[in-house]
Amino acid sequence: MYTLSPSQISKTIPAGGKWSTPISRGKQITFTALEDGANISLLLYNAHDSAERYNMPDTLKAQHTSHLTKGHVLMSDNGRVLASIIEDSLGWHDTISGYTSRALTNQKYGITSYPKQRNDFYRSGEENFSVELFRNGLTPRDLTPVINLFSKVYADHEGNLHFVEEHSQKGDTVTLRTEMDIILVLSNTPNPLNSAMAYPSVPVQISISYADPVIENDLCLNYRPENRRAFENTWEFVLLSKGGIR
Repeated sequence: MYTLSPSQISKTIPAGGKWSTPISRGKQITFTALEDGANISLLLYNAHDSAERYNMPDTLKAQHTSHLTKGHVLMSDNGRVLASIIEDSLGWHDTISGYTSRALTNQKYGITSYPKQRNDFYRSGEENFSVELFRNGLTPRDLTPVINLFSKVYADHEGNLHFVEEHSQKGDTVTLRTEMDIILVLSNTPNPLNSAMAYPSVPVQISISYADPVIENDLCLNYRPENRRAFENTWEFVLLSKGGIR
């Protein structure tokens, strides 16, 4: 379901839903959890060269972190900034636990299928992403590590991963700012480490509008020296390839 205005578009992704769209640079994308316990998985690609996409290792290594929050940027495998996190009510978004498969979904929540349950069957992240990638001229071979917005997963001293229950509450938000023209790919499917045995049913609202331009004291630009270099790489790319300006 869409809501349109001259300056903003809003859309609700239902539980199990999927969506993808190209979005130009200079937009802000706000995700809002409409119930407790949300998780929406996200992929990003350069809209003009899909071989360039979100790179989890470089993003985390350059910013000395294992999770994402306000001030962090989402780097591509070419050392450029695809998007920045400019607002965040949670302080922690999962980068390491991936997405659900059909086998895991069947094992945890029971076997369902479209012929039997129609639109009530339980979707998996892998299947949702595969469909949306195909719609954008890509294939499952283009799947990469995802960002799980609204989820918190941490590792203990023995290296075991732990999913934090009740991390996300109704009304929590996180806002991205696009620094390049991107393809956004989303799957509103459970975090694979979620211990709930009932399939989560949490819709997420997405609102897209114009972002304020990056200024010299921008938090994301100055979060780390590596961030500034990635922004400079991005500005150079936009200027040379599209004739754009900062």
